[in-house]
Amino acid sequence: MSSDRVILGIDPGTNIMGYGLIHQHGKKIRLITMGILKLGQYDNHALKLKKIFERTLGLIEEYKPDELAIEAPFYGKNVQSMLKLGRAQGVAMAAGLYKDVPIFEYSPKKIKQSITGNGNASKEQVAGMLASLVEFDETPKFLDATDGLAAAVCHYFQGNKVQSNTSYSGWKNFIKDNPDRVG
Repeated sequence: MSSDRVILGIDPGTNIMGYGLIHQHGKKIRLITMGILKLGQYDNHALKLKKIFERTLGLIEEYKPDELAIEAPFYGKNVQSMLKLGRAQGVAMAAGLYKDVPIFEYSPKKIKQSITGNGNASKEQVAGMLASLVEFDETPKFLDATDGLAAAVCHYFQGNKVQSNTSYSGWKNFIKDNPDRVG
């Protein structure tokens, strides 16, 4: 894990997308920015997805994050809502993939647990804890911004637990690719 990195956190949504960026230097983190993208004025779902992609791409180009942490869609009873949320998450991830930014996905429960110690914490409790962790004075009007920030801080708390998509067909191949991890 790098001790100097920028992490972009995203809370995907089809009406409001929240985001937050933190800078980690050693064991300290500081808030770079957080905000929202309002999408309620667009009737066309495809246009909303385009706006999510463009805003995420814009954040990546402006702040050059080393990693992107995103909240995974949660299981709900409304299949159409889940499908739309999954698409929103997918286009935000596509923007990261397009710019070669590693992506890490966390469940809402995991994010809340890592920030507050309670996987069932309210948005207000998460925002309150974040205010003391990264020192911001005013809680944003829309808590989607702090939810995006929470994804970034959750990723910071995960430390060296990097998720790898690499698979090996046996120990011989693993050892060949990871001589420093055998000892």
